[in-house]
Order: sequence, then structure tokens, then C-alpha cells
Amino acid sequence: MKRSQLLVPTLKEAPAEAQVVSHILLLRAGMIRKVAAGIYNFLPLGWRAVRKVEQIIREEMNRAGAQEVHMPVVCPAELWQESGRWTKYGPELLRLKDRKDTDFCLGPTHEEVVVAMVRADVRSYRELPLNLYQIQTKFRDEIRPRFGLMRGREFIMKDAYSFDVDQAAAMVAYQKMFDAYGAIFRRCGLEFRAVEADTGNIGGSSSHEFQVLAESGEDLIFACDACTYAANAEKAAVGKRGETTESQSFGDQRRKEKEVVATPGKGKVEEVAAFMGASAREFVKTLIVRVDEFRERSAGKPVAGPRERNGEPDGTEGATHTMLAALCVRGDHEANPVKLKLLLGAGTVELASDEEVTRATHAAVGFAGPVGLDLPVYVDHDAAALETFISGANQTDAHVKNCVWGRDAKPTQVADLRVAAVGDPCPRCADGHLKTHRGIEVGHVFYLGDKYSRAMNAVYQDAGGNDAPFVMGCYGIGVTRTMASAIEQSHDKDGIVWPMSIAPFHVAILPLLSPTGDGAKTAAIADEMERALEARGVEVLVDDRDERPGVKFKDADLIGLPLRVSIGKKTLETGKVEVKWRSQKEAVLMAPEEAVAWIAAEVAKAVEI
Repeated sequence: MKRSQLLVPTLKEAPAEAQVVSHILLLRAGMIRKVAAGIYNFLPLGWRAVRKVEQIIREEMNRAGAQEVHMPVVCPAELWQESGRWTKYGPELLRLKDRKDTDFCLGPTHEEVVVAMVRADVRSYRELPLNLYQIQTKFRDEIRPRFGLMRGREFIMKDAYSFDVDQAAAMVAYQKMFDAYGAIFRRCGLEFRAVEADTGNIGGSSSHEFQVLAESGEDLIFACDACTYAANAEKAAVGKRGETTESQSFGDQRRKEKEVVATPGKGKVEEVAAFMGASAREFVKTLIVRVDEFRERSAGKPVAGPRERNGEPDGTEGATHTMLAALCVRGDHEANPVKLKLLLGAGTVELASDEEVTRATHAAVGFAGPVGLDLPVYVDHDAAALETFISGANQTDAHVKNCVWGRDAKPTQVADLRVAAVGDPCPRCADGHLKTHRGIEVGHVFYLGDKYSRAMNAVYQDAGGNDAPFVMGCYGIGVTRTMASAIEQSHDKDGIVWPMSIAPFHVAILPLLSPTGDGAKTAAIADEMERALEARGVEVLVDDRDERPGVKFKDADLIGLPLRVSIGKKTLETGKVEVKWRSQKEAVLMAPEEAVAWIAAEVAKAVEI
């Protein structure tokens, strides 16, 4: 392909709106252009890179036994109403009406549509397992679209959905997709980690995120320094230290009775600690949280505390409730509501309103504590290990010291309920400790169970002739985000450094002399090398523009094709060309024929031609 025939409007400076590296370089390299907030056109070079990512995904999905389908972008509201997500998904779901005043939405994901597809035509266990995928445009109405393709409103995604007869079979499908995702991101030339994650709006009970490691990543990842354990900040577990944490200033007071201390106007741990001459480690910090969609699962053991359904008390065993609860962590730690949500199998766990806190504690916000509290009390391991502790007294402007677990406050349950920190013990191995990385989420795999099939009455007949709900998994990859993440991970001050497998072209050939005189010779060599390389499956971009060498070099570095061949006056004199990796400083002189053979071999090695 000749550069003069290609639309590549490079820019010397990026527009002011661009903040992250991928956004800046994609704009400057002439690969994308903004249409509206979070919505972009892909120009030829950018689209070629996107198609490379798509092709890798297709090959690995097909290899894993998935079948490609295509579903509509515009989805009927009635399907989302069946699943219950029409009202629950939130404002990111762009809702619209047609001329008949029928409700639709632009699909941000397609669980409802694929379940409707399968329930219409799959009748028997003999037709399972089944895995369907598509590569398609999605739309999520982000409140603050930013960072170019990293958090846009319209984007390209691969989403797959597996259907099985039971959990064991579904986990086989899950593992196949997990392995396929590893192969996809390795082939894309990315350094990544698969981390345990919360299921979020999708739902389900198990999930992993695939995170591309990059300093600019929005997500915080915790990983063990001795084993393969990794999880995002919401899900990262903390291993038990195995010893009781002794309160230092108050350790000798465990035999004393609890004592209420006036702490006027001091509701924060740091303020009270300074006032009492204690450390934050000696406190139990108590958050009052609202637990929604909580299901009482233990027969005959209703959970203590207020419960309601649709605003009315409901004592039905197994009914879904809303309740208030206390979440307690040590004063120097941060509580993790996601862990409590997972522990309880709840839909959401959020901070209670000020009014709810006051009603539950009979005190102003900032003075809650587990002592004498008539709510379920969920306590983090490290807080529970304190022999004595200080906490809010459930009285405005007061705290209580010399508290002892069991004597003064009884935990409903003790579990890992705090945010992990650097240096925490690994939950999987005996010797490891947690360290942090920054990551960009590019893929996510979920085990869904029967969440959608049961809600939408999607059933098959089992071997006994009985109806049973499909057991599902779902698996997403952000195609355009993967492309942008490669740039976040691989660039330098001069521009993009593409991995070979997803580069728009494999090699740039730069004839450096003007078209007249000796320039005709460099152009002829470039043309001959282009033909020879393309015959071997190598994609070539020849910069045939009548531009100064400096301009061609700068544009080549900006666009970032993996290999560059330069043909100038000095190389003409020696009968050789200069070959250079984009990622390296040094160039090598080779005869044109030798260069063709070497480049073809390197490209084949990298992209499996």
C-alpha cells in the first residue's frame, strides 16, 4: 500500500481534550477522529488494527468451540423487563422509543437477547453444550466519557454466552474461555494478568478480569509476590496472619469494664485517636450499611435486624429482603462493602443514609459502634483479633474504650471484609505477600448460573424429561479497548510501538530521495521489496510522498509499525538497505533480497502466518 493513497492525517500536536497516551497518539497518528463525546470514527490505519484484534479473537473463539452469531444493537425493552434489568441497570442503559411508542434500548450487553434466542430453538440436553459469540458495536451512556477509546460510550466488543446442563459442565466452558482469553491476549502481544473480580451489573457468582498491565491503568490490582494469585482491589482477599493483634496503649485494660468517654465534635478515627492518645490500630471503625436483595438462606435462622420486602415486613424463609447491618474493620483499615455483598449473596451493599444511621444508632453520623447495637454485626478478621478496642458509643459526641469482643459486643460473623493493602499476607500461599500493579481491564469472564435463564423461563428437557433452566456463563472482550491498551503499554516519546500481530501494517518502507534523479532508483527498490514481501504475506506501507526524510522518519515513529526499511543515498552506494525495529535504536544494513527474507521470517514468527 502506498502512503500517498492512504488517509493518514497525522498531527504535530494532539487536541487539548486528549489526556492519556493512547488517546493522544491515536489522534496524532491519524487513526481516530471524534464524532461526539465518547464516539469516534476509525480511519484506515486504526480500523486495520481493530480488525487484527477481531481476527485473533475469532480464531481463538472458534478453536475453543464457540459459534459466531450476530444480534441487534437495538433491543426490545420487554426482554430486559423479563430479566429485571430494565430498571436496575441504571442511566448507562440508553432507552428510546420507536414511532409506535414501543420501548427499546441500545444494547450494552446481550444476555437477554441471547437467552431469548436459545430458549426459542434449543429444547433438549442433547443440544448442549452451546457457546455463541458475536463481535458487535455496544453502547453505554457513560456519564463522563473520557480517555478516548478507554472509556467511550460506543465501542466494539466481543461477547460470548455458554449454555450447559449443570454447574460442572458450565465450569468446563468457563475454563475453555479462560484459556482462550489467555491465548488471545498473548497473541495480541500484551503483558496481562487474570485477576479475580466482582461480577458487577452482569451478576453471577464467579468472575475473572483480564488486565493489561500499564502505569496509566485505572484499576488497582493486587498480586502475590510468590504465587499466581491476583485480584482487583474490590475482590483482593487478605490472608490471616495467624496471631492476635494486641492493643498497645490499651492492651492491659482487657480486664477493665468498658468506659464511655466524651469526644465532643470528634467523629473520625484520627481525631479521636489524637484526643485519647491512642493509635488508629486500637479502634474498631463501624460503618452502617444497607444490604439490598439479601436472601435468608439458613433454614430456621432468620438474620437479626430489620428486614423488609417492598417496604413491608416479611418473615418468609428464603424471601429477598433489605436490611441494615454494621460492617466493622480496624481503625487503620478501609472497609470493603463488595466483600460483604459476596459474603451475604446480596444484590448491593451501600452506605446507609444519614437518617438510617441515626435511626439505627440513636446518634449522629460518626459515632457508631458494635457495642449495644441492635443490628447484625459483620467483623473483619483483623478487627476481631483485637483483645480490647475503642469504638463509637452509639451516642453523639461519645466513644467507648476497654471493649472486649464476646463480652461487650458479639459478631454475627467474622470474615475478610477490608480492602487489601501492600504487604498483606497472600490468601493462597504461606510465604507470599501482596503487591500492587495498575491495570486496564480488557476482558471479563463470568459464571452466571441460572440468573438469566430462570428469570426468563429459558429451559431445556433433561434426560428424565423434566424442564431445567440453562446454566450459563458470559465472556466479554473490549476489542477497541484492547487496541488502545496495547498503545498504553507499548509506546515511547516519539509515538506508538505496535506489537507485530495487531499493527496496521508490519513494515514501513521509506524511500528517502526525491522522485527525480536517484529517487527513481530508491522508489524502484521500494516497489520491488513491497511486491516480494507481500508475496510472502507481509503487509507493507511504502511512504512514497515527496517529503523530507525527517518528516518521513517522524511519521514512521508516530505510526509505530514494528519494522522500518530506509533506502537513501548512502544505502544506494553500498547496494543495501537499512532495516530497523521500531523498538530499537540500532539499524542493520542488508541487501534488499536478504532484508526481504529476514523480515518475512520475523513477521511469520510473530503473527503465525
